[in-house]
Amino acid sequence: MSYHCYTPPPGMASSSSHPFFFDIALLLLALASSPSAANSNLFREYIGADSSSVSLSDVPINPGVEFHFILSFAVDFTLSAPHFPTDGVFAPAWDTARLTPAHVAAFKCRHPNAKVALSLGGDTLGDVEVYFVPFSVDTWVDNALASLTRIIQQYHLDGVDIDYEHFVADPETFAECIGRLLAALKAGGTISFASIAPFDDEEVQRHYAALWMRHAHLVDYVNFQFYAYSGDTTVAQFLRHFDEQRRNYAGGKVLVSFATDDEGADGGLSPERGFFNASRILKGEGRLDGIFVWSADDSKRTDFRYEVQSQELLASKY
Repeated sequence: MSYHCYTPPPGMASSSSHPFFFDIALLLLALASSPSAANSNLFREYIGADSSSVSLSDVPINPGVEFHFILSFAVDFTLSAPHFPTDGVFAPAWDTARLTPAHVAAFKCRHPNAKVALSLGGDTLGDVEVYFVPFSVDTWVDNALASLTRIIQQYHLDGVDIDYEHFVADPETFAECIGRLLAALKAGGTISFASIAPFDDEEVQRHYAALWMRHAHLVDYVNFQFYAYSGDTTVAQFLRHFDEQRRNYAGGKVLVSFATDDEGADGGLSPERGFFNASRILKGEGRLDGIFVWSADDSKRTDFRYEVQSQELLASKY
């Protein structure tokens, strides 16, 4: 399904807490030491998982950033309970009443700096953990390619995010299935970018490490879930975590992140405790590959103030 944007003729209109002294010292040192040639203005946000009446048009979009919405989630499980794996036959499990193909098309017409992707897997469907369970590699890849192509074309989507967090299959099978899927979607021009969303868990990292080792060239962004770390993370610890994950995903664009839901907001480095200080340090070092947020559903209650602050930081020169 195609869509067309109307372009009007010319002339027609179409606080975080105070930082600690140590944080200030780190920031000043970073700003004084290196230019920002390698920085990115990419901002990404997950949307649709909690069905909290949020729409694409609710979130403020800064024209100075590259903006990605990520519809959460497409699952290869039956949507009605009891939930069973479907061997790569995906269906939208996001809030399909408010995040429709028409909404996506209209949103992209209003914001030429914006793209929309979908994420695969996620944590749970209802109370059931969403496992990566291919019955066979060939069948899973064939089913996934066919079902996702239909969804991507129907919803006018640009990319795919891989966010499986539970696994029955071994890392090599995960790498083979996801690698073949991404290669086929890109080769056919169905998507223009792909990302993965690992976090600091031994089993999760083993699977994504296998995927990265064999198919890193297919992955454009690493949405690392830094909010899965301990809630007492400091700026200095956050920067060490960032360095570690840049080594784990060597050569990749590793985005920093925070969460605004009740559970995730208690983890990692929140905006209130110094997230933006750490991001400015990375920007001063030329190492800020972008920011992503989980999720718009939860940020609506605070009028997306941290989304606005994130985009302002990314769009600024310093």
